[in-house]
Amino acid sequence: MKIIAYVRVSTNKQAASGLGLEAQQAAVTAFAQSNSATIASEFIEVETGKRADRPELARAIAACRRQRATLVIAKLDRLARNVAFVANLMEARVPFVACDNPNATPLTVHILSAVAEDEAKRISQRTKDALARAKARGTVLGKPANLTESARRKGTVANIQAAHRHASLALPLARKLRDAGETLVAIANHLTDGGMLTRTGKAWSATSVLRLLA
Repeated sequence: MKIIAYVRVSTNKQAASGLGLEAQQAAVTAFAQSNSATIASEFIEVETGKRADRPELARAIAACRRQRATLVIAKLDRLARNVAFVANLMEARVPFVACDNPNATPLTVHILSAVAEDEAKRISQRTKDALARAKARGTVLGKPANLTESARRKGTVANIQAAHRHASLALPLARKLRDAGETLVAIANHLTDGGMLTRTGKAWSATSVLRLLA
């Protein structure tokens, strides 16, 4: 199998940090190794998932057609949280695989993209509702600069302390697995399967493991 890798982050800050990109690249590399595939080229996009006019994705698709390759992404929501966009891509007869669900059928892909699109809308609406309620209570909305220096210091210290307490539980195991040669994805799966979630109560990802180790 010949692979064209496509990775995407939403902001220039994420691209500069490399964390989001490295996690996706690690997932694609692991998929290629497990399937004895060759990564012919890689295309990196810095663009929000809501936009369908993405030049790097267009180049990746064109490369797939020229080389008769398969487009591989780390997660389906990296491709698009838009059902119509995914449907158009499939109609273009460009085979693609999402590493988080490599055996998905076209029907499954449609369903997963619909779920991702719905979740994106729900997150947006929940954020708007929360801001509206906060504003109604008289909360001053805006940038952290609106807070007093004292409040900023207290909030920062509390967040750091909470992060350190949680890291002290997960870090030793993560380091042990990393020293044993495990990939970031494997470590994430091991922590989650063992019932140890992130500080926000979510499943571990390669990115969150990388931040933990850092």
